[in-house]
Order: sequence, then structure tokens, then C-alpha cells
Amino acid sequence: MLPEPIDANTSPFDQIRRTDEYGEYWSGRDLMPLLDYQRWEDFKKITERAKKAARNSGHDAEAAFAGITEDVTTSGNTPNRVRGNFRLTRYAAYLVAMNGDPNKPEVAAAQTYFAVKTREAEVGAPPRAALTPREIAELVIREADRADAAEAQVAVLEPDAAAWRVLASATGDYSVEDAAKLLSRDSRVTIGKIRLFQFLNTEGLIYRHKGDGCWHVYQSAIDTGRLAERAQSHWNPKTEEWQVDAPQVRVTVKGLQHLHQRLTTVVDVERAKATARS
Repeated sequence: MLPEPIDANTSPFDQIRRTDEYGEYWSGRDLMPLLDYQRWEDFKKITERAKKAARNSGHDAEAAFAGITEDVTTSGNTPNRVRGNFRLTRYAAYLVAMNGDPNKPEVAAAQTYFAVKTREAEVGAPPRAALTPREIAELVIREADRADAAEAQVAVLEPDAAAWRVLASATGDYSVEDAAKLLSRDSRVTIGKIRLFQFLNTEGLIYRHKGDGCWHVYQSAIDTGRLAERAQSHWNPKTEEWQVDAPQVRVTVKGLQHLHQRLTTVVDVERAKATARS
């Protein structure tokens, strides 16, 4: 059965929408009961699947699915505790709904709401009072097909010798693993995540921290704009708290260009030596 026409302006999903200095967002804890999920761990699983889909589609998943903490006030003399939560953008909340249990009518309602709102934001259309069941079904199907197509495009992307330059022309930064993949799209460069970490260390850009044994970025590499660090945390189900991890090493576009030049120079020098010996 198709869902009934909805009024987007009085939807419960619109009523739990929040805003801060960065714009609108949805709290994972607020969204969870509206999708008929009773346990945070179950809701967290579909959120992680949605986050992976966003990352595979080329979106900044860490920003869209930001992990946050919040204080919980308890009754009596029990002290307050901290619990984990997600700050979800509209796109992130939509992907969470798309990864929910399709047998739940609440999930279908969320898919409808976020499909409508996402489409309105993209085309700049004014909110509509109500949609017919046919319009709702067509919109949800179209948005789902579009998301699937984006993932398929990433999956079948074939590398070529100069493709890294196209990808490196974008803004933002990359994990060391992704940077290695981008650099290896040039046929002259063959390098993986571990070797790239070692190369960054040889180049004097990162170092092993004596305390946690993890890679950290030298401040000079940050100052020159070649590398960056991103804060990381993970959810501890035993303590129900977010724990801070060592920062993630990130390679900027400028860093990619520098590394590409250094790596291809090394290859060219080695080839010149081999030619001289022959």
C-alpha cells in the first residue's frame, strides 16, 4: 500500500529538525524512535551503513555523520552520564532512512519526507502542502535510483595514467589510503597505504608518536598546507561513551601534487640510472 499524502511542514521529522551555527541537522537520538528503532546499537548499525554509502559516493561522510556527545540527566542522586549521538545533515538523515528496515512503515515515511525535502533543496522549489501517493512513490524511487547510480559510478571507475590529476584538482583532503590510490592512477607510480606512510616519514612530514605509537603530522607539514590532521573517536559500547583516538593523517591537494612530483622524480631517476648501466 502506498503511503498517504503528507504535509511536509507538519511532519514529525520537520518538528525534530534542529539548527546551529553550521545550519540545519537532525539528532540521531531524536530520529531513532521515529524510525521505530528501540535500541541505539540497532540504529547505529544502519547509520554506519549509510555513512559508508556516503563515503563511497564521494561525500564528506565525517562531516555529514558527525559523531557528538551529549549529557544525560538522570533522576535521583545518580550523576549525569555522557552518551554518543550523531549530528546528521539532511542528506545523512535521508541515507539513514534509505538503509532502515523497509518493512517498517515509519521508515517508509522517513524516506518520503527526506526525499521530498532533499529534492526541494536541490531544485529550489517551494514546499508543497501535500503530495499524492503516486508522486511520493515516484519521488522516492527516483531518489533511490540516483543514489544507486552514484555508487555504481564509483565502483566501475577505471583508472588511467592522468586520472589522479583530475581528482586532485578538487578541494578538501584525503586519507593516506585514498591518497595512495590516487597517486597510483599514474602508471609511473605504484604505492600502497603502508609504503606511502613510510614515504611520508622519509620525507620528514610525519613521525611515530612515542606515547600512542601512531603516526602524527609535523607542524611544518601542516603550515605548508601539504598535510592535515583530523580528530577521530570511536563509540565504546561498554561505557556508552565516545573515546578520543589518535588524529588521522590527511593529505591535502597541495600535498598530493608534492608527493606526485617527488615519486615520479624518483622513478625517472631510477630509469635514467638503469639506462646508463645498460
